[in-house]
Amino acid sequence: MLTTTIHNMQITSKLPEVGTTIFTIMSKLAVDYKAINLGQGFPDFNADQRLLNLVTQAMSDGFNQYPYMPGVASLRQVISDKVSAIYGHRYDPDTEVTVTSGATEAIMSTVLAVVNTGDQVIVLEPCYDSYLPAIKLAGGQAVCIPMNPPTSDCQTFHVDWDRVRSSVTPRTKLIIVNFPHNPTGAILTAEDLDALEAITQNTNIMLLSDEVYEHIVFDGKPHLSLATRPELAARTFVISSFGKTTHTTGWKIGYCCAPVALTTELRKVHQFVVFTVPSPFQVALAAYTQDASTYLNLPTFYQDKRDRLATGLNQTRFKPLPNPSTFFMLADYRAISDMPEADFSIWMTKEHGVTVIPVSAFYGNPDSVDSNHGIVRFCFAKQNRTLDAAIERLMKV
Repeated sequence: MLTTTIHNMQITSKLPEVGTTIFTIMSKLAVDYKAINLGQGFPDFNADQRLLNLVTQAMSDGFNQYPYMPGVASLRQVISDKVSAIYGHRYDPDTEVTVTSGATEAIMSTVLAVVNTGDQVIVLEPCYDSYLPAIKLAGGQAVCIPMNPPTSDCQTFHVDWDRVRSSVTPRTKLIIVNFPHNPTGAILTAEDLDALEAITQNTNIMLLSDEVYEHIVFDGKPHLSLATRPELAARTFVISSFGKTTHTTGWKIGYCCAPVALTTELRKVHQFVVFTVPSPFQVALAAYTQDASTYLNLPTFYQDKRDRLATGLNQTRFKPLPNPSTFFMLADYRAISDMPEADFSIWMTKEHGVTVIPVSAFYGNPDSVDSNHGIVRFCFAKQNRTLDAAIERLMKV
């Protein structure tokens, strides 16, 4: 327990283990050493000018005051229509769709809404860094289940569902899944959904499905949303993000689709965390997203960048791993060094001018041997010239 004393006032930290994240550290190092930053997950190119024009128009049209707490009606309708068209599940836009301040707020509000003191939440590691703090702030206990790391037989991370099943107890309230998966790029198969259905059948366990990379899946494969299975949809908060879909991570516009009983509890928290999110962005996204090509063309757009980076890495001592989804690529560096992943990432920035993120940073205990597999994460949501410049430097490692 960390207690800080300021002018005789004591503050007992609710998150004593949280300090400066590796993402902040690596981004600062990238600036300090003038490195090419392929670490942090955001595009270095602008959004579609049509979308930017729609935001400007919405502001000019007077959409600058508080919108309705769950989100602008036209955007909730577009989300409902999109999910129905792609995944075959119709969410009521009035009672089952909520626009949130990015996916991270949706995750936090979901956890705070349903997790009580002493409840257990199963989390698959490596995982997005907001999951564990959210669980702790809600008074819950995280039960971290590591995914199986890549091997010569299976070169992608994958879930050991038997281990998940054996970790379920009467106190298990929620299971958090994130597919397409950050940072590994793993995707769900029909067999994965079968296993998840079997684990949760005849239980009161709820699911949080973080699907922010739903439209960035490659090689012609579909994203299997939990919304595609009625039994799973009935107990799931399905969360996604316009930031990833429209190259606007700084706008922080996400959404959550869930059955009415779950949405009711989510909105109780949402209204007191942020109340609502900016009006002009919502109005613009509603108009923009009516054109399905704005998200259906994303796989081709990002697959070209994925292949460009993979081709480049194959000319280096890094070994790129298969990348089924997201705008991240993992690469094995064990032919270069036996340093722990964080140390290697810092060395790469300082000595070779390319910033990457250690996959170990996505584990609760990043310093553990079990969290270090000699793998780092590259972000390829960058301009081609940025990727080419990075590859040129990486070839000298």
